[in-house]
Amino acid sequence: MISAKQEQEEIRGIIANALREDVGSGDHSTLACIPKTARGKAALLIKEPGYIAGLDFARQVFESLSAEVVFQPNQADGEFAPMGAVAFTVEGPSHALLQAERLVLNAMQRMSGIATKTRAYVARLEGTKTRLLDTRKTTPGIRALEKWAVRLGGGVNHRFALYDAIMLKDNHIDFCGGMHQAIEATKKYLTDHDLNLPVIVEARNFDEIEAICQHDMVTRILIDNFSIGDTKRAVTMIGNHCETESSGMINLETIRDYALCGVDYVSCGAITHSVNNLDLSLKAVE
Repeated sequence: MISAKQEQEEIRGIIANALREDVGSGDHSTLACIPKTARGKAALLIKEPGYIAGLDFARQVFESLSAEVVFQPNQADGEFAPMGAVAFTVEGPSHALLQAERLVLNAMQRMSGIATKTRAYVARLEGTKTRLLDTRKTTPGIRALEKWAVRLGGGVNHRFALYDAIMLKDNHIDFCGGMHQAIEATKKYLTDHDLNLPVIVEARNFDEIEAICQHDMVTRILIDNFSIGDTKRAVTMIGNHCETESSGMINLETIRDYALCGVDYVSCGAITHSVNNLDLSLKAVE
């Protein structure tokens, strides 16, 4: 996992790049008809019910454009927002409000869609020990926002990127020549480079689970694309050797059945890659 400081650096980079992309050499629509001295007030309107996410991101966007902005949230990040609610109001230079508008809406609609979908999946896990993980199936360039939204929806972040955990998947194992070879090579690599990283290893069948369990350095076994019955057997085989995670075939209909197999985690790419944005609107108000 990345640190809070690293995550904040990612978010600042997202804001800077998004404003560069959108504003470019100047917001000529605003420059053409709004005096630089003009001030205004706007409200974020909830046009469909869901779990709101990205309020703090919106604040950072507005404040990056003007130190004179006054941002007033009416709800908390991760809170349910009924249709018709006002998520926040913001006052300040009209130029800053107009330049921030589309970035704020794009980000918050996406983040709120992710938080809302994550909440639905997490609700299916109630009463079990299993927690929901996201994946790296995120939109390039805004991963920090999407993983932030997963947390606001009650999920847990998997590794952030390729650098903060070792994850040996099918292609790593096959390219390396087999399970034992891949794990032993990883052990040597971590020792040689003085690295302390979690090691997650994907298993495609019971033979691979048995092979993984011969090594003490594995943090978690990824039980990938197993049936419900086979997942139960896999969890029994692994016992207390390490953590367990189910992936593949995880959806709203199956997630609880996999959780009831006793796995520690289920991971699901759909909570970030197959999401409907929540309908929001930023409107000028008196």
